[in-house]
Amino acid sequence: METKRLTPADASDAARVIRCGGLLGIPTETVYGLGANGLDPAAVGRIFTAKGRPQDNPLILHIPSADWLERFCEDIPPQAKTLADRFWPGPLTMILKRKAIVPGAATAGLDTVGMRCPDCAVTREIIALADVPVAAPSGNTSGRPSPTTAAAMLEDMDGKIQAIVDAGPCAVGVESPIVDLTVTPPRLLRPGGVTLEELEDALGEVAVDEAVRRLMAPGEHPKAPGMKYRHYAPKAPVTVVKGDPDETAGYIAARMGEASGVICFDEYRGYFRGHPVETIGPAADQAEQARRIFDALRAFDHLPVTDIWAQSPDDSGIGLAVTNRLNKAAGFHIIELG
Repeated sequence: METKRLTPADASDAARVIRCGGLLGIPTETVYGLGANGLDPAAVGRIFTAKGRPQDNPLILHIPSADWLERFCEDIPPQAKTLADRFWPGPLTMILKRKAIVPGAATAGLDTVGMRCPDCAVTREIIALADVPVAAPSGNTSGRPSPTTAAAMLEDMDGKIQAIVDAGPCAVGVESPIVDLTVTPPRLLRPGGVTLEELEDALGEVAVDEAVRRLMAPGEHPKAPGMKYRHYAPKAPVTVVKGDPDETAGYIAARMGEASGVICFDEYRGYFRGHPVETIGPAADQAEQARRIFDALRAFDHLPVTDIWAQSPDDSGIGLAVTNRLNKAAGFHIIELG
């Protein structure tokens, strides 16, 4: 199969791919997604096949506006309107009770569904033209780092999908947070571009699911994407070191092997001369770290490294999302200093 390269001017052609049951690479503000008609079980099944995704890992439905929520969800609580008014279009996914029109294939058999309105005008246009919600996980082979450019997505999906829409690099760089609104208090299942602090400001108390900071046990059933399995991982094993940046840089420099690679803050590159290094921005710039973390992880698949050490941001703000992705890439192999 030849994967067509489309531009934002080709929205009608892109919508036709969705309507015809095909797979489409879609840009969003977070990462590039692997999209299909979320109401078509066969099309949804093609997503799982292309990604090699476990069948118990539910998908998110993308819609062009909050007005579409009532088409696919029931028992919608007032918090959903609060969040939509404040953060949509934007990097936020809400878990709500699904209507029967949403197939179990998209929700891993759950009676809930994740809903998101992306802050990407061409993707909202494509969804509106297709007139169906688009189920779309990140556009990478399951377990690998998520793609923040069309070129990165094509590394994994070229020849497996009908087309991809190239709208340039993603502005946020990590997937949307997922908030479960079917429980009280609302529960954060995955951190992302809208921070925990912002969610608490909008909703009051927000519980943080244990899976944000640990790997789920084999018998646990994920309620949202990215909760259960090792994700975002390059081929080489990753070790995350948490603590004061000066201390973590010194710790890594003293213990890394001859063929080790390093993910570090910009100002610590000099600690690791002679080794492959991917920087993710200044230690104080968490937004830049979010934009660059997946590119850094993915870059090491093209370098001759035996293992990767990574400095970790703290858990405040969007740093919680960055640390979550790093920890999952490392299979929660974390060293805490201090």
